[in-house]
Amino acid sequence: MSFFLNQEDGYYSLATGGVLAVIVIIALLVVLTALLKEKGDEGEKKQQKGFSAKQLVFSAAAIALGFVASYIKIVPMPWGGSVTLCSMLFVTLIGYWYGPKIGLAAGFAYGFLQFVQDGGSYILSPLQACLDYILAFAALGLSGLFYKKANGLIKGYIFAILVRGLFHTIGGYLYWMDYMPDSFPKSLSAIYPIAYNYAYILAEGIVTVIILMLPPVKSAMTRVKNMAIQ
Repeated sequence: MSFFLNQEDGYYSLATGGVLAVIVIIALLVVLTALLKEKGDEGEKKQQKGFSAKQLVFSAAAIALGFVASYIKIVPMPWGGSVTLCSMLFVTLIGYWYGPKIGLAAGFAYGFLQFVQDGGSYILSPLQACLDYILAFAALGLSGLFYKKANGLIKGYIFAILVRGLFHTIGGYLYWMDYMPDSFPKSLSAIYPIAYNYAYILAEGIVTVIILMLPPVKSAMTRVKNMAIQ
């Protein structure tokens, strides 16, 4: 269709130019956030509009680990989707370290990477792409709402993945009902988007929470946060 988009059977997917454009946009955003720092008067606490150097490094590392982990699919679910190697955790860690603003920005960038990973596989509409990729994965940054609370990582993680599932579910009702597999029980067709999305999200979430509750892991998460914020 063009240098940026391909069209096939009524669907749109990213062409090579589209993939490159997304990567360039992400790179520019990273550079801009690194540069947009505002220093206060001497002796006053620094006020920052974007990422500090340390925040940028830790956030980039977490996004990269989450992106790699999303390829490691441990359990494929019967109706679609897979349980990955705790890929959602790495993104929620950014909000847990730095709060909701930086968490949402990082989740937004991660959503673009997921979009590129899937090749924008089948873009039914701009709204569908936003719901399934940008907004859904940006929601993982909402873990930052709990970054100052007791057990903030677990609370933030649970809240974030539930909101991610909500965006996927809305997209499912709007765009994916016609793609319900024959193996899905017809009597439960009204809840297909809910069952499809929350089956793999909650399965991975339960495994991740159990891991996070292990004393050695809790201790390690505390040490990593101290490294990230000091």
